Amino acid sequence: MDLKALFLNCTLKKSPRRSNTRALIDIVAGVMKPLGVQTEVVRVVDHRVAFGVAVDEGGGDEWPQIYGKIKQADIIVIATPIWFGVRSAVAQMVLERLDGSYGEGDPETGQYPLYGKVAGVIVTGNEDGAHDAAATTLFNMSHLGCTVPPNCDTYWVGDAGPGPSFIEAGGERHMYTNKTARFLAHNTVYFARLLKQNPIPTNISELTEEARQASSDVCPVRHGDSQ
Repeated sequence: MDLKALFLNCTLKKSPRRSNTRALIDIVAGVMKPLGVQTEVVRVVDHRVAFGVAVDEGGGDEWPQIYGKIKQADIIVIATPIWFGVRSAVAQMVLERLDGSYGEGDPETGQYPLYGKVAGVIVTGNEDGAHDAAATTLFNMSHLGCTVPPNCDTYWVGDAGPGPSFIEAGGERHMYTNKTARFLAHNTVYFARLLKQNPIPTNISELTEEARQASSDVCPVRHGDSQ
């Protein structure tokens, strides 16, 4: 069974500048390919992606093309550097734009477009913050409908303060990073195959109506939009 994995490189550096995050992506993608996975990497900053929470913000917004790739993928890996101890602004923007997917529920089940997809996360940086970036991102992806397997993150961080990043520091030889990269690849691929054969049956529309009847207030089907 062929699977598609999409890596969203949320580096702040436009091509052709060297990306430490891309270097770690390549390790994970290299593990996936022999498992029968077609991989693609999108460097988000190379595209005109507008700020907002809609699927298409208009005015030449190129998010719809990236979003189309997301909907075609079986595995979605958010790859982000750490800045000021948290995920990059680009990664934050990606999650904000994915908020628009709530409005595209399946007409029968109400399931969001990311249901049936598997999430993973890659983090690089030369200061602490990897756990926070991974935890927040995977939590967001689960709310968007993705399945989050065990051990589906890998990261590399150097010493605190300015210093060599992943490539310069030889991060590709780091045992823990190499181990978790393989855990990430194998577990996301396994769950993607599992979900292909056993789709999640939850009917969100029916459960939302059931909850509405049991509640004293009325909440919209779509959530996550605080504006």
